[in-house]
Amino acid sequence: MALLDWLVLLATTFAIIGYGLWRTRGGGSTTAEYLHGGYVENWRTIGLSVMATQASAITFLSVPGQGFEDGMRFVQFYFGLPLAMVVISIWFIPIYYRLRVLTAYEYLETRFDLKTRLLAATLFLIQRGLATGVTIYAPAIILSAILGWPLQPTIIGLGLFITFYTVVGGARAVSQTQKQQMIVMLGGIVVAAIVIVLRLPKDVTFANAVAIAGVHGRMNPVNFGFALNDRYNVWSGLTGGFFLALSYFGTDQSQVGRYLNGKSITESRLGLLFNGALKIPMQALILFIGVLVFVFYQFTPAPILFNQPLAEQVAHSPEGPAWSRLQARWSDVQAQKQAHVQAYLNADHAGDAQGQARAKAAMRLVETDALDLRKEAKDLAKRAVPGAETKDTDYIFISFVTQWLPSGLIGLLLAVILAAAMSSTASELNALGSTTTVDFYRRILRPQATDAETLRASRLATIVWGIVAVGFASFASLLDNLIQAVNILGSIFYGTVLGIFLVAFGLKRISGSGVFWPAVISQLGVIALFFASDIGFLWYNVIGCMGVIVLALLARAVGLGAANRS
Repeated sequence: MALLDWLVLLATTFAIIGYGLWRTRGGGSTTAEYLHGGYVENWRTIGLSVMATQASAITFLSVPGQGFEDGMRFVQFYFGLPLAMVVISIWFIPIYYRLRVLTAYEYLETRFDLKTRLLAATLFLIQRGLATGVTIYAPAIILSAILGWPLQPTIIGLGLFITFYTVVGGARAVSQTQKQQMIVMLGGIVVAAIVIVLRLPKDVTFANAVAIAGVHGRMNPVNFGFALNDRYNVWSGLTGGFFLALSYFGTDQSQVGRYLNGKSITESRLGLLFNGALKIPMQALILFIGVLVFVFYQFTPAPILFNQPLAEQVAHSPEGPAWSRLQARWSDVQAQKQAHVQAYLNADHAGDAQGQARAKAAMRLVETDALDLRKEAKDLAKRAVPGAETKDTDYIFISFVTQWLPSGLIGLLLAVILAAAMSSTASELNALGSTTTVDFYRRILRPQATDAETLRASRLATIVWGIVAVGFASFASLLDNLIQAVNILGSIFYGTVLGIFLVAFGLKRISGSGVFWPAVISQLGVIALFFASDIGFLWYNVIGCMGVIVLALLARAVGLGAANRS
């Protein structure tokens, strides 16, 4: 990177962190302030903080890669989110505020019993602890690839850095920094989209770019077809996506903690509704950036592997001659691709429908050839560098940024990605520390602990979870697309937790045992489905949630698990 990029990256990153710590100086001296932040935030801070928690570095790495390879259809994943925000605003938030809970799981002991509270908290800790590792891994591969640093030390250094400022600042510092981080992120993605369009050939209009993407099946934001093994369609988005969003925003402490520190119920509601209104357009834009990168590489030769450090290793390995021959074939395919897309544009300008049809067929055929060559390249890389990670979807966007963006903007986009990494990971670590302290340490291990002892325990818990997340990040290279990995992890556990909360809110005659065992059975069933079926992961949320509710109702019907209340 150029000196200007380093200056932009470092100035942006440390200005955000410094601002957050300065705004919250003197706070966090008590356990409640440190874990919760106090009821002080307005709806704008809440809305941006909620968005920043969800918009991890994975969003800015994997989502453009998803758009590049699969088009716009991933946006359907978010179709149920706005409805979930309305339900949480009406139903969940008033209950949490009335009880003044520090974690969402405290409510479950009030409603059911201790074991149900601990079950939900444990499922959260498992899922969020693993997912936090993935959110650390994502930006680490960027720094490793761009700077040539070894991956494992980069993971450790980044994880410790984020853990440090989370431990120092506490919940309010996390919220304050997230507001600035989200502003940088939104500005950065808009700049990225504009720059990509400007990088297209001068005779290629925006409409041309969209049309070319459509020829290759990338402009596919809505699919009304129904299939359980199809991950992304309208029905899975409106149902599975709704249940996932309802569980994530309604029961996941990393999100609940963001809006429970609002000045009032109204501020918290407005913050969530703001997120619901903006989330789908933001995700669509990030996906579309990936689509635009795909179109860009129809006119400009693309690398056969986007993981450039790996490509260089292969080139200098004993498989180097085979790699050179493969690169020559790849260059021929790239030249054909450019010729066919130019023929398509010429036919379009001339109004030649038959010429357009022929060019479309040729474009699709050469794209198939390109995909076959990329598969050959990955197989060759595995032979040349045993154990190498050849899935390079998450390198697509960052490869474009470093090769084609002007100096200064590279630093800005890297700052965007690191801001996303810090914002989401800090929220997750804060939530993991809060849940461990409130639901386990203060409730079971040291009920009589002083506030000072609890505060020290919460800081220590955050450090421990930072270490756990760094450890899991070391194995994240075994996963496929990172954005899917995080959502799959969530879907496996979220449905069960949501089912417990919905029973708590709506089925007043069911006791703790009446929901605990149905939740255990439902969770085991979802895990079995994950390993034994090809059902799209969004459906796990529906199955897990409905499994808890149905089994709890059946238990109640046969006289098991009835509450001792009217």
